[in-house]
Amino acid sequence: MNPRIVDWQGKRVWIVGASSGIGRATASALHARGAIVHVSARDAQALRDFADRHPGALVVPLDATERLQVPDAARQVLRGGPLDLVMYCAGHYRPMRATSFDLAQALRHQEVNYVGALHVLDAVLPSLLARGGHVSLVASVAGYRGLPNSLAYGPTKAALIQLAQTLHLDLHTMGIGVSVINPGFVETPLTAQNRFRMPALLTPQQAAEAILRGWERGRFEIHFPRRFTLWLKLLRLLPFGTYEKLVLRWTGL
Repeated sequence: MNPRIVDWQGKRVWIVGASSGIGRATASALHARGAIVHVSARDAQALRDFADRHPGALVVPLDATERLQVPDAARQVLRGGPLDLVMYCAGHYRPMRATSFDLAQALRHQEVNYVGALHVLDAVLPSLLARGGHVSLVASVAGYRGLPNSLAYGPTKAALIQLAQTLHLDLHTMGIGVSVINPGFVETPLTAQNRFRMPALLTPQQAAEAILRGWERGRFEIHFPRRFTLWLKLLRLLPFGTYEKLVLRWTGL
């Protein structure tokens, strides 16, 4: 569904949300394959540590929720030439249920997980439309259907999934790649907050390899690990009443 990226040597990549977890591991994997990697996040020290370990990586500190920062960061990245791939991986997660609703936290999820992606799209779409490239949004299987503890997080990931679908409808005929990444459980600082058993838990490095395989095969949706995500896809097809009973039984709630 997308143009395949089979040779990363010299490809110019911008990863927003690269200070830890999936974003950092993906940046490292791309660097190892010869890509020119630009890394952005709020944690400038973590980015500098990454650059020290990955010579040639370019550091562009950025808070994607700050609208005025993003165009300046994009201009800095694009100064070296058009981008072959932009990955939005910035994320925020706090477990939340309706019995402990926190408006400030809900809005923070929206700003980081979704609005930040819009800011980046606004900054890079003119270049993509003029010269081609690929944009990839990191969502989550939590965006498939409602899940316990995901009152703030899940809706933002559902929004990213639909955003990617609509972008693909608009851009694929122009040869511009669009992909959405829907991981299951990955061992990151965000999932470390969970106090339940996380089935099929992956390392960030395993997630990065799955993402690169997806890009190299031209996939629109990159979901992993399939032994877990395929079950969730099947559950998504059930009537809500049946789905709800199964999820509550599975989670013990």
